[in-house]
Amino acid sequence: MLLLDGSTQQSTGGGPMFFIMIILMFVVMYFFMIRPQQKKQKQLREMRKLLGKGDKIITQGGIFGTIVDVKDEYFLVEIDSNVKIKVVKDLVFKDATELQQK
Repeated sequence: MLLLDGSTQQSTGGGPMFFIMIILMFVVMYFFMIRPQQKKQKQLREMRKLLGKGDKIITQGGIFGTIVDVKDEYFLVEIDSNVKIKVVKDLVFKDATELQQK
């Protein structure tokens, strides 16, 4: 930049360094936040695929039950003697088989 007295002044914006820091911040965020969440979701999908008749489950709403029948989109879950409900597969939170044995 040319000043009125004829001297020049350099601007110190640090442009490339700023972009490198922003990119580095996104990489760190990906490895510490996004990737572990994706891994957890994948494990949950795999667990739901392996569930079958007779498995004890917990829904996201906190309902404990035993799978009586498996359909394409839902499980038929017995929550008490002769009380059965349909639960969408995506709402099954946990396999409770090991919890019931304690």
